[in-house]
Amino acid sequence: MTGVASLILPGAAFEVRLREVLRSRVEFIELIGEDLVTAGGKRARPTVTYLAAQTLGADARHPLWPGVTDLAACVELLHSASLLHDDLIDDADTRRGQQAAFRRFGNVVSVMSGDFMLSRLLVLLAGLPGGAALVRSFGETASLVCEGEVLQFQVAAYADYNLANYLDVIYGKTAALVELAAFSPALVLGAPDEQREALATFGREYGLAFQMRDDLLDLAGDEETLGKPVGGDLREGKATLPVLLLLGGPQQAEVRELLARRAAAPGDVARVRDLALAAGAVDATREEIGRRVSLAVGALEALPPSEARDALAALARHETERAR
Repeated sequence: MTGVASLILPGAAFEVRLREVLRSRVEFIELIGEDLVTAGGKRARPTVTYLAAQTLGADARHPLWPGVTDLAACVELLHSASLLHDDLIDDADTRRGQQAAFRRFGNVVSVMSGDFMLSRLLVLLAGLPGGAALVRSFGETASLVCEGEVLQFQVAAYADYNLANYLDVIYGKTAALVELAAFSPALVLGAPDEQREALATFGREYGLAFQMRDDLLDLAGDEETLGKPVGGDLREGKATLPVLLLLGGPQQAEVRELLARRAAAPGDVARVRDLALAAGAVDATREEIGRRVSLAVGALEALPPSEARDALAALARHETERAR
């Protein structure tokens, strides 16, 4: 991101607040919380929250700015709680370069620590302006995240591959939380409905574009650049957008057979990638990502021009070229 020197982004003050919120008298919970703070990460969703608040005219001098920081912490806590649960479900070894929490502390500690994060964010939200609406929005988003994750397994189990299911999955898994990160500052700051809806549309479309890009990279990305093997989705029986496009063409029988065996045979992933490139499914997916990015950027036109608005647009536009 360029030209953001005068913008407030998640930094030291955010990390201090996150550490305060995660404080516990139970050592294991405290250690997992400390891992969250020290591991850092991109803080992508809190960044959206900070930029959205500034797009609405708030800055560090605004009397409600501490509430914006608390809100950004709540967004990160909801995301982090879901990751604690996901790592256990996926039997993951690491998270952000560290050993996964359930590997270090066991399943019960990891799950309960995720639930602790959820309880802490509810306490924070209740004390913010617009608390009732915020609690409702966070609760609805948490439900969508759960539904998206379970639907993903259901689709693979039933081989019920279609575009509607795919969009429901990636909205629940990714876009719903980005949408929440974008529009929730409007609830704290009392912004007009038109601006709240514009930010919601931005977050939803940006989130969808982000997940579509991740899915495309998992099939057709460069392993050295990504730093991990490609084909993980295929090995889990997941049909992402380029694969769905193949299922609508003459290669559908072969691709369905490969999905059924979870790309277990040597060369399966490379075969699907080659088919997707030859059939134009990769290019069509790139076009759909571009369309979603355009919708996200276009939604911002309902907000006053500002450096923060430009920064949000730049985040979305990056999805047309992101390589990792």
